[in-house]
Amino acid sequence: MPSNSIPEESDQKDAKEQSNDAKSIDKSLSGSDDNGKEALSLFEEQEKREARKGKKKELEAQPSKVGGILPPISKLIDGAVPEDASKSDDAGNEIDDEKVIHIKPPIILKDLADKMGIKPFNIIKDLMALDVFASLDSSIEPEVATKICSDHGFVFEKEKREKGGGVHKVEEVFEEPPPPPEPEAQGEDALPFRPPVVTVMGHVDHGKTSILDAIRSSRVVAGEAGGITQHINAYSVDHDGAKITFIDTPGHAAFTEMRARGADITDIVVLVIAADDGIMPTTHEAISHARAAGVTIIVAINKIDVPNADVNKVISQLQENDLTPEDWGGETICVQTSATEGLGVDDLLGMIALQSEVMELRANPEGDGRGIVIEASSKAGKGSTASIIVRTGNLKVGDSFICGPYFGKVKLILDDSGNQLKEAGPSMPVEVLGFSGVPKVGDELVVMDSERAVKKLSEERLEELRQEKLTKPHKARLQDIWADVGSTKKTLKIVLKGDVQGSLQAIESSLMEIKSEKIDIEILHQAAGPISESDVLLCSASDGIIIGFGVKVENKALRLGKQEGVEIRLYSIIYELIDQIKEAMLGMLDAETREKLLGRAEVKQIFKIKRGRVGGCIVNEGQISRKARARVIRQGQAVYDGGFQTLRRFQDEADTVKTGLECGIRLGNYLEYEVGDIIECYELEKVEQTL
Repeated sequence: MPSNSIPEESDQKDAKEQSNDAKSIDKSLSGSDDNGKEALSLFEEQEKREARKGKKKELEAQPSKVGGILPPISKLIDGAVPEDASKSDDAGNEIDDEKVIHIKPPIILKDLADKMGIKPFNIIKDLMALDVFASLDSSIEPEVATKICSDHGFVFEKEKREKGGGVHKVEEVFEEPPPPPEPEAQGEDALPFRPPVVTVMGHVDHGKTSILDAIRSSRVVAGEAGGITQHINAYSVDHDGAKITFIDTPGHAAFTEMRARGADITDIVVLVIAADDGIMPTTHEAISHARAAGVTIIVAINKIDVPNADVNKVISQLQENDLTPEDWGGETICVQTSATEGLGVDDLLGMIALQSEVMELRANPEGDGRGIVIEASSKAGKGSTASIIVRTGNLKVGDSFICGPYFGKVKLILDDSGNQLKEAGPSMPVEVLGFSGVPKVGDELVVMDSERAVKKLSEERLEELRQEKLTKPHKARLQDIWADVGSTKKTLKIVLKGDVQGSLQAIESSLMEIKSEKIDIEILHQAAGPISESDVLLCSASDGIIIGFGVKVENKALRLGKQEGVEIRLYSIIYELIDQIKEAMLGMLDAETREKLLGRAEVKQIFKIKRGRVGGCIVNEGQISRKARARVIRQGQAVYDGGFQTLRRFQDEADTVKTGLECGIRLGNYLEYEVGDIIECYELEKVEQTL
């Protein structure tokens, strides 16, 4: 055809010109160096002219393609191609920046439309063709965005390309290393034994610190006010070549604080009971806390040398609390001691060592260290420090770590005697210096690969804490306890406090009579007396509720309950208490929802307004309620589901529109109404379950 002959003639002329120019350039190259440089410059200019001519011919001969992508120039020019023509090829293959869409996930439909310069409803139509239903504020997958952009002549890129820089570097995401597998999963026999971690608990002045003092053969007690422990501390002692780690706590409060934060580091609880006082209310609480933690209890009946000592009375009280001694046919280890005289201390250590062998406590001493904070403070000259019990791995000086929201680098490791260490293994109690802030009791120290990683992770956690301050989560509540979704049987955990023991027995009997195949009741602790801080801590650790019958709440416990978000309920009538417990049990069951259809309306006409489009409808069935939800049905398929933005009768806002009446409807940000669409109005109802 004539249109094809013109480019061929032109190509022949260009080839002759190129040949003549090449000869001229060859002559120039044979001259001086300066002439050589000029010749090279002429050659490059000639090459660029050839590339531009080739592009122009291609555009004249063929229709342009979307995105500006042209075939290589070598296909358009007959004859030899210059050596560096590949550079011009690459230039021809570059994508027009205006046709490249850069959006970082999440990809919002409205933002994509703005970038492409087209109306959002066109994208919504394209998505519907792909069976994807979305609104203006919906996010779409990168693969879908790529398809939409391609259909409209654009190229979608997830990461922005910079001039001369290629794809920008993706921001690194740092995560805390996962916890190591349990010893059973690692091959328990391959791991060495670790020392047991023992927590000493008991009533005030029953001698728990004196027992620890006797064990360490030092006089720590003399420096403490009134014989009451003022801080948390940990000690490591040797017994017949085996190490045992002891934690001395100010009562069981700190023990439970660690449990509340998921830090169950205790293997054995030594319960100290004075032979002259017997089991006290605080002792009952300590027993409940130890049982809730599921740890082994060893009883030390202390002060057997005092005049009023009555060991048999203590043993009888232990039986009443299901702690029958081995000598009486039970499974509880009991040791009689006198801390001041040093009696029975070796026997106690021997029983602890024997029990730990039975428990076969093992841990991996290799790899990155992990530990639990049992005490933390800020000290002059030291900065933020923490007492740590190493759980697994090897903690070394120089390790970078994350602990709660704070990061750090181990500057110094001190043992319980103040000696400097280079490293610490499993179950070792040590003081660590080098924290960026003071962590909380129960926070886990985790060693990571780099200081940059721990700093970045710390920044993220501190930001999360700032965001959570305004929306602090609550613990379990009677009226909205819908948690624990799952197929397993659920448990409602209760701390029960009453005015007298008789009331407690009556309430417990009534609670045990509640029969259910779906949920159990577990009484974590019950006692006569006011609701205390200890009760609140126990519930916080176990996610339970406190029930009080005829009792008051201590001021400190009330403040702590608000702080921890623990529900405290007080009653004076037993049947009212039982009824609300049943309601709480029902509330813990998975809620079943049922859809209730309220009405249907048909779109008869579409009206355009300043802020979009409204469907002019007539109600054919039931009624349309603005407070309910609605869906748009088109050809039997739901194309939108959401809430009402507008419901009008003529120019007036309406709450409901009944059968036979006309109305204007706008749902959320949906604008794509069509004549014949059916709008179904419905509400969701919760169906109560039975126990």
